[in-house]
Amino acid sequence: MIKAVIFDMDGVLIDSEIVYLDHMHGKLKLKYPDINRDTLFTVVGATAKRTMEILSEIIGEDADSQSFQELYAGIWTDCRPDYPSILRKEVPELLKEIRRRGYLVALASSTSRAGIEEVLTTCGLKENFNYIVSGEEFKESKPNPEIYLHTAAALQCAPEECLVVEDSTYGIMAAHGAGMTVISLVDERFSFDRSLADYSIHGLGEVLEVLEELEKRE
Repeated sequence: MIKAVIFDMDGVLIDSEIVYLDHMHGKLKLKYPDINRDTLFTVVGATAKRTMEILSEIIGEDADSQSFQELYAGIWTDCRPDYPSILRKEVPELLKEIRRRGYLVALASSTSRAGIEEVLTTCGLKENFNYIVSGEEFKESKPNPEIYLHTAAALQCAPEECLVVEDSTYGIMAAHGAGMTVISLVDERFSFDRSLADYSIHGLGEVLEVLEELEKRE
């Protein structure tokens, strides 16, 4: 029986992945004019640490070097998305409706705690969650399943009692690895591997339909 619904944030609650990707690409082109935007797709859904590792491989610089650290920090100094404008319109009412139906609601994001707080505060969503956790609080975040196993334990639920809504390959792998039922929010702009997801949806409103289907099976 499903008792909790756990959401990823970037790419699920807010349509931010494309914003970050385009910003990164624009900044990198100033120093690397030939860098291909598509080669950056592998960073989508990754933690900051993993993004740095991938980027260092792409541009051929040591991730621990001072020049790379300065380059990476410089990418994000002026990245200030208007989060309410990229909040998916269904989100506020969806979260309230899921809780109204008696489910626990959690957020498990690879984004930093500060980043999560900024999004939830500016979008007025914080009160809708029973539990919130950041991937930076773990030695390894997604695709490692630890963040989801931790969230289930915090909610006092077994992994099989949790439904996860994800978009990226890393997130789907993490939720599947934790033994949870996984919904993939389809985003055709990225080449995500959705093969491990139990359900694929094209709009967040369909989460309720999945919950209803799962209830009928019980």
